[in-house]
Amino acid sequence: MTTSQANPTPAPTPAPTGLPAGKMPELRVMPAPSDANVYGDVFGGWIMAQVDIAGSLPATRRANGRVATIAVNSFVFKNPVFVGDLLSFYADIVKVGNTSITVNVEVYAERNRLQADIVKVTEATLTYVATGPDRKPRPVPPIESLLHK
Repeated sequence: MTTSQANPTPAPTPAPTGLPAGKMPELRVMPAPSDANVYGDVFGGWIMAQVDIAGSLPATRRANGRVATIAVNSFVFKNPVFVGDLLSFYADIVKVGNTSITVNVEVYAERNRLQADIVKVTEATLTYVATGPDRKPRPVPPIESLLHK
């Protein structure tokens, strides 16, 4: 039996390896045993809290002050997180409104760090609102006003 080589099956595209090039994480943290169930899987709620913290950092800088989380627009757990994973949280502002700031957060886990096994574990989009001392919404300052400080 012969096989045709005219249309060979394409090789699968390998999953991206490594942390995002040219970007600094907003947050790096290693979950402890108290952050996991008895099987060593880290609680999703713990990961969500860390994502919220990481997303709030660029939002706070852009708002030049206090922000509050008003929406979790999307949240996807792509792979499990284990005790001992070193998590890197990358956050990018994707939209600025009158009082709101929307941020994408991607989370990568470094596993078996001696072998440099890196996997994307979570991605999320959150929206924050700039608030004043009275905790009520306030306008996000124009970017130009932040550049001249």
